[in-house]
Amino acid sequence: MTRATIELVEHDPRVRLPLKDALAKAGYTVIEASSGEQALRSFQEAAPDLVLLALKLPEVDGLTVLKEMKRLSPQSLAVILTPFATVEGAIEALKHGADDYISSVLKPEEIRDICAKLIEDRRSDPGPVDSQASFDAIIGESPPMRELKALLRKVAATNSATVLITGESGTGKDLAAKAIHSASKRAARPFMNITCSALPETLLESELFGHEKGSFTDARQQKIGLLEQADGGTVFLDEIGEMQPMLQAKLLRFLEEKTFRRIGGVTDIRPDVRVIAATNRNVPQHVADGRFREDLFYRLNVLWLKLPPLRERPGDIILIARHLAQKSGMDARKPMREIDRDVLAMLSACPWPGNIRELKNAIDRAVLLAESDRLTIADFPDLGARFAAPQNGSAYRFALPAEGLIWDDLELDFVAQALERAGGNQTRAGALLGLTRDQIRYRIEKFKLA
Repeated sequence: MTRATIELVEHDPRVRLPLKDALAKAGYTVIEASSGEQALRSFQEAAPDLVLLALKLPEVDGLTVLKEMKRLSPQSLAVILTPFATVEGAIEALKHGADDYISSVLKPEEIRDICAKLIEDRRSDPGPVDSQASFDAIIGESPPMRELKALLRKVAATNSATVLITGESGTGKDLAAKAIHSASKRAARPFMNITCSALPETLLESELFGHEKGSFTDARQQKIGLLEQADGGTVFLDEIGEMQPMLQAKLLRFLEEKTFRRIGGVTDIRPDVRVIAATNRNVPQHVADGRFREDLFYRLNVLWLKLPPLRERPGDIILIARHLAQKSGMDARKPMREIDRDVLAMLSACPWPGNIRELKNAIDRAVLLAESDRLTIADFPDLGARFAAPQNGSAYRFALPAEGLIWDDLELDFVAQALERAGGNQTRAGALLGLTRDQIRYRIEKFKLA
């Protein structure tokens, strides 16, 4: 098979020249370009197999170059070459068709190896891989969730880049990790997950890297670690913010060198795995406090996904509640057919600090209490307590301003907010306000809301 052609588009010669040498020594035909205009001219003459493209370029910016290249030759791989400081720009490029992105602070040999793997994967399997079932498990049609699902598909297509998923407890970080794996070319290989806070440091190291027989007191036989078992697949490290410093250093070495040794071992092991890490911690703050290694954060943060809390997407609560009620009913052998409108309104108005996990617990409890196939407000005895307490000891939930107010203005404001939260869905907006669809439609016409 002939060696591939790689177009290297980078304005900074300190990055471009060493990388060109590494690619050329590996037998690739390398086309250099130091500006966007030069890159497009070369690309039009002969579309390469892969383009390594910096975003910051003179004359024509990298994003414009990417869009034009994908228009001219959709089959050419486009990989964004970016420093850590421009992660947001790289994510924007993924939305416009980039196949992957690589940090330019990696060693030229590391970038070369990643490019080789991408080209090999494309030649062996050019078709897209998808698994709709994994995305169906992520419930939500609000704008933040539609954007997140689109980004998850883009991340899945990158195949090898490490991923950091952050978000509050109960937001579904594990579902996002499984969706990435299931929609990637690694889907047929293992998905291994471990909670970093669930084991002591020594046991966690053994679980990840394995150990040789006799390497410590209780090592009565050889153990193959998760990284080795997941060869060709994905390793999901949940609650990585709780990992101890010594183990952080060992994980960093693996991510940098792509090799490790079992505890007590002398042989280098080089598995082909993708690492996805997740945490509910504020990682930059942990770095600033010295509790998490800055270099490990940058290695993990090749792709950073932030999951929104439930309170920022209240329009999804009704969808999630109905889904959870059906599932809980099936598990309890008590099929649930409907949830009362006043229950949906209260569920949508609750802050849910525990997010989907807390909502699920409330639904599970209500299903067990339910006397029929319909959930009513009586099945949620503690639902009212989830609302914020009135301020300053007042008996009223909303305080009337001393200067008074205009009722129509207040009504207009609440209707507009409900429609915005519900993504324009009139039924969901009505549920947020305790109104029927006809009642909310009347107010839309009354206030001439688009």
